[in-house]
Amino acid sequence: MKKNLDQLEKKLEIKWRHPQLLAQALVHRSFLNEVGGAGLESNERLEFLGDAVLSFTVSNWLYTQFPDYREGELTNLRSNLVRTSTLAQISQELDLGEKLLMSRGEVASGGRENPSLLANTLEAVIGAIFLDQGIDQTTLFIKTHLTPFLEKIVSLGEFKDSKSLLQEKIQEKNKETPLYKTLEETGPDHDKTFTVGVYAQNQLLAQAQGKNKQEAEEKAAKNALEKSGLKS
Repeated sequence: MKKNLDQLEKKLEIKWRHPQLLAQALVHRSFLNEVGGAGLESNERLEFLGDAVLSFTVSNWLYTQFPDYREGELTNLRSNLVRTSTLAQISQELDLGEKLLMSRGEVASGGRENPSLLANTLEAVIGAIFLDQGIDQTTLFIKTHLTPFLEKIVSLGEFKDSKSLLQEKIQEKNKETPLYKTLEETGPDHDKTFTVGVYAQNQLLAQAQGKNKQEAEEKAAKNALEKSGLKS
């Protein structure tokens, strides 16, 4: 365990004040079940804390980095950035799976390559960094490892909602903004269904229904992207 901690400390480039926090981040609950858990605690509490710290840090980062993005865009961008596959890849780059203490059964079932388990371990490490180093060092760690993924996601634009994507594509192609029109409203006031069409150059691109105009517009934009091939 000491060798693993020394190796990981070098990879993390952090001088730990309380190395036992990093050690705890590398203890899967299955290991405690197998060895009895005397004097050890699993990484689940650190994972809980790390998840919250990661969400806050990324939210604050994106809010500052992209002042023109709307709430929906920021939410979608954050979701794409901190998804399991991304966190698992970072975990693999840090060799966390190889250093994680787990039961023989968990190892035999592929635990060291399990994306969910790897992502959880990274969150536990983030929680440990926060407790040991504070928010500034934690923010630096998160930004260092997530920046390449952020740049790729932003360049592809896949995090954006359909209305934003359609507007960008139409403005690029026709130098105009798509127009949304409510074509029909049906149902009682408490349970209406709206049919909305989206237009460009006075041509109907697509239409869709929703329980409110915003939902119908988003669906119509998605249909227009798919129908016209603008999504690609």
